[in-house]
Amino acid sequence: MGELKGIYALWYREFKVFQREKSRVIASIISPILWFLVIGGGIGSFVSLNGLNYQAFIFPGVLMQAALFSSVFFGVYIVWDKKIDFLKEVLVAPLSRTSIFIGKILGGATDTLIQIVILLAVGYAFTASGMLIGLNFSLFSVLLSMAILFIAIVGLVSIGLIIGSQMESPEGFQLIMSFLVFPLFFLSGALFPINNLPAWMAPIVFVNPVTYAVDGLRWALLGSSTFPLILDIAVISVFSIIMVGIGTYAFKKMKL
Repeated sequence: MGELKGIYALWYREFKVFQREKSRVIASIISPILWFLVIGGGIGSFVSLNGLNYQAFIFPGVLMQAALFSSVFFGVYIVWDKKIDFLKEVLVAPLSRTSIFIGKILGGATDTLIQIVILLAVGYAFTASGMLIGLNFSLFSVLLSMAILFIAIVGLVSIGLIIGSQMESPEGFQLIMSFLVFPLFFLSGALFPINNLPAWMAPIVFVNPVTYAVDGLRWALLGSSTFPLILDIAVISVFSIIMVGIGTYAFKKMKL
């Protein structure tokens, strides 16, 4: 019970920090919407994917972009916690480092899912107004999308925490993460179909776990995908389990 209370306390702390940072919430929402409107609208004005609206096609990718950037960059809070010695206070508490890591994951995942819910509401508003055609916003599709995103977010938050636990400065963390998140996003098929890719690109896209999260979201919201849904869920589940395992080990070995 003590471990559960500790996990809850860490989750609640991250949630309260998120609530106070209004600018962070606004920025994390505006950026994906701009991608959706500007990139989707611009390219969509002359591109058609088998009759599918291009903005509808990239909407799952935009959701994944928001999840990816918010999740991975959550790791910077570990660096800040080190600098203000908050992490030392947590580590001396009668709480295992595994529980600390889980509490941090749940806090980061909750923050990201709140942003995703807002983006889904924006997408629904665009669809209801007739500005966006082709997306399915049934209760099942929304719940499935949230489930797929939650599984992926757990792994992505873990990556941020793993790297953050080894870094000493926020600037160094952000530099390294920039080199990581952009390839993960651009080589996931978020903005283009992954059929008939160039020979050099296909292996990179197919080993990218974000590819399968985007594909699963397309199945949920568009009714079509490249891979079977069960494969998408299996890949991101294995990815997240591995990242949680590595993250737990990294936290146990972390030095302040």
